[in-house]
Amino acid sequence: MKHQIGIMQGRLTCPKGRGIQFFPFDNWENEFFAAQKIGLEEIEFIFDYDKYTQNPLWTEEGIEKIKELKKKTGVQVNAVCFDYFMRRPFYKADFEEQLLIKKENTEILEKVLLAMRELGIGLIEIPLVDDSSLKNRLEKEAFQKWLLGIVDKADTSIRFGLETDLNPGDFLEYIKGFHNARIGANYDSGNSSGIGYDLYEEVTTLREHIFNIHIKDRVYQGTTVQLGTGSADFERLFKGLSEIGYSHNFILQAARGDEGKEEDNISGQMKFVRKYIEKYNI
Repeated sequence: MKHQIGIMQGRLTCPKGRGIQFFPFDNWENEFFAAQKIGLEEIEFIFDYDKYTQNPLWTEEGIEKIKELKKKTGVQVNAVCFDYFMRRPFYKADFEEQLLIKKENTEILEKVLLAMRELGIGLIEIPLVDDSSLKNRLEKEAFQKWLLGIVDKADTSIRFGLETDLNPGDFLEYIKGFHNARIGANYDSGNSSGIGYDLYEEVTTLREHIFNIHIKDRVYQGTTVQLGTGSADFERLFKGLSEIGYSHNFILQAARGDEGKEEDNISGQMKFVRKYIEKYNI
């Protein structure tokens, strides 16, 4: 199978002090043409907390614009990263606020899922790391119960990829505990290497439950760095992916290079990934 290589939204936009990841309100439309130019096949959309009502996924006008851009460029949108949840996880709130925030979480996610259905986007990723990390049994149970209620009402064509900082065995057990084939893993090579997990062990443990992969590199207990310069063992990652017959896509979420040279930097990242895809015949 030919794997698509895509880019996380915002990486084709000069950051201008906005950090490593953000929704590029000023440039999101142009990113489709930039992606087409350098041969990227997909843009993974970000739905964040800041100004979320201005996100094109939130309005009919925005949805129609996405359809138009996909048609013009051939660049697809196959996944949405629900970064909003890292800022507003209901189970981290004080008891008095939990019901209110849970209601807000539900309403916003359900509206995003409706936009995804209209656009034919088949995967939503929910980050359960950093401020939304699942730290104990009560948080795990609360999130599981809530998500199952969402999944039951969502279009059956949409899958839910969870990104966690759980160790491979615990993550597999947690996914299986949902008893729902539409709930799986969004795997991030950088976050795992930053924690110190063995990438081969992770992917060969999670196997068919991996729905999508974010490609990045991090120094152990440190920050995101250029691909191949951190703690991520890409040889072991791709060896494992070859063994499990991984058949989904790769999304570049790597470190940024020099400002104003986004296209050159990402072209280099694409070559980096394709080298491993070819070497391990994935």
